[in-house]
Amino acid sequence: MAHRLRPVGTGFPETAPVRLVFAREISTSPDLVFRALAEDLPGWAEWFSAVTSARPTEGGREVRLRGGARFAETVLAARAPELYTYRVDVTNVPGARAWVEEWRLTPAGAGTRVRMTFALDGTAPFRLLWTLARPGVGHAFHDAITKLDRRLTTAG
Repeated sequence: MAHRLRPVGTGFPETAPVRLVFAREISTSPDLVFRALAEDLPGWAEWFSAVTSARPTEGGREVRLRGGARFAETVLAARAPELYTYRVDVTNVPGARAWVEEWRLTPAGAGTRVRMTFALDGTAPFRLLWTLARPGVGHAFHDAITKLDRRLTTAG
């Protein structure tokens, strides 16, 4: 059953009880990475294996993951080419109370340093699960960014 989460803002990634931060440098420019994140939502399913569908909505996004998780999100910041942040407003993930995902893009040589932060709050079991899931989430992030870089490099 879907439930509404606490509406937090762009500062939440700095104060969240659970913060998972992952970073990787890729060869694609920040502009192209930003466009893939913020403008090509259906493309997420091509490079992020957990995503089965993503589509824009009025002021946000609707995302579905393998396993049945669903998210209605609000875009909090979209400052090309450096920042893309969204908040989960409604989800069927049990125990979640507040959730923001922040993507920061900085030039790195001829490419981009991609830093992704999961900022989370929830019940004690939810927080523990995400803390234990850190290695797996990090692996998924690494794989997704590798696929995104490959996709953008071959498309450009």
